[in-house]
Amino acid sequence: MTNKQRLDLIEKYIREHNYADLHTLADKFDISLSTVRRALNDLEAANIIRRHHGGASLIEDDSSGGGYDFITQDNRNTAEKHAIAQAMAERIEPGMTVLLDGGTTSYTVARALVDKRLIVITNSLPIAALFGEVGSSETIMTGGIVYSRQGILYGPACEEAIDRVHVDIAVCGAAGMTADGLWNNNAFVSAFQQRMIRVCDQLFFVLDSSKHGKRALSRVTRLENTFTVITDAEPPADIRTAADEVGTQIVVAPPTEH
Repeated sequence: MTNKQRLDLIEKYIREHNYADLHTLADKFDISLSTVRRALNDLEAANIIRRHHGGASLIEDDSSGGGYDFITQDNRNTAEKHAIAQAMAERIEPGMTVLLDGGTTSYTVARALVDKRLIVITNSLPIAALFGEVGSSETIMTGGIVYSRQGILYGPACEEAIDRVHVDIAVCGAAGMTADGLWNNNAFVSAFQQRMIRVCDQLFFVLDSSKHGKRALSRVTRLENTFTVITDAEPPADIRTAADEVGTQIVVAPPTEH
């Protein structure tokens, strides 16, 4: 197979699936990971795909419409997400079992955890690909239906898989936080997160300050004293007051640079 033929096949595969991880491409085309990386570098140089940790996505998909596309969101508020991820990672010790959802801030947390030996359970395809590439943690994926726009697995099989485990720490993203609680844009995602709440010793919601004061389609949970919110800026007064009244801890981790 010539290099041009290989590039054409990889490009075709990514166009069909919108996102592809390194190991999938290596297995699919029976090539080494280094060859995959070189091919992706060539496609990125041609402005066809965008590289991410563990894989790549179409640039056309990056710029598509819609308010909750994984790759689009992943490129927003990066300094804020990094600060939040570092604060979250400091609370996770080697040897822990950690459950990560498919949010983009959770993905940033995953990046901050790659040097720790953990057991990671996730419904996120990009997170699983990230840990699969670095190989320092045992990674377990839930079953479920593939929702390619968010790069997640969801549905009854996914939820049932979570019901069968217990974890030290669960990390959830959110599309919004108000005095009424934490919100998400997708009822299936909210249902998955509600399962996460029930199977962990410690629960954290990680979200940047652009989500403060925003409601979304589905409320995941009211503010309660059973979880901690990590964010990058002090929330509005009504949220802080409601959190203090019920005992929700809010940790503010401001970015060091903008």
